Amino acid sequence: MIYFDKVSKVYPGDVVALADLSFAIEPGEFVSVVGHSGSGKTTLIKMILAEDVPSMGQVFFESSDIHKLNHKELPKLRRRIGSVFQDFRLLPNKTVYENIAFTMEAAGRTDEEIASDVPHVLELVGLGNKLWSFPRELSGGERQRVAIARAIVNQPDLLIADEPTGNLDPLNANDIIQIFKKINDIGTTVLLATHDKGIIDSLGRRVLTLENGRLIRDNKQGRYVL
Repeated sequence: MIYFDKVSKVYPGDVVALADLSFAIEPGEFVSVVGHSGSGKTTLIKMILAEDVPSMGQVFFESSDIHKLNHKELPKLRRRIGSVFQDFRLLPNKTVYENIAFTMEAAGRTDEEIASDVPHVLELVGLGNKLWSFPRELSGGERQRVAIARAIVNQPDLLIADEPTGNLDPLNANDIIQIFKKINDIGTTVLLATHDKGIIDSLGRRVLTLENGRLIRDNKQGRYVL
């Protein structure tokens, strides 16, 4: 599904974010990316989302070179990718229902689909009783569950989670990871960027370890080794 072919990214001032990075992620995999701050995790994610462009190399989503897509093709790609971030990024003046419905409206979904799918996806993340709550009325863990529901409601092929448990206590963090596992079990590819050793070791899934923009380890057994 995703293939990095000798990808490098150098920012002004000769700051190397990625260096000769090559790896593949197959459909249905659950892959974690780990590394210290500045190792290149966020830049890697930006490459997949076409928010940044490689200095060298290519990034493929299936057979498409992401950075050669035109302005009409790129939105189609992004609709196949759901994203979850550390800071939730919910719209504060919209209810939980409206936050998720907004994403569906942007994808061209009908009112009937929205009315059916929003409650369903909230049940999946354990928030079926929070439809009409506002983000300020929710705990951090609940806000992240809403963000996950929003990311998966349009049934993406790939879910990217960038430090999704960074603002959560261990109990809530574990709950969020269990939701990701459930999403992966129904066929969605999951790419998780994290620095949480406990989460990585408990997952037992594939781990890519970055150091100074280089891939130094590709561990199939899922261990955090730095």
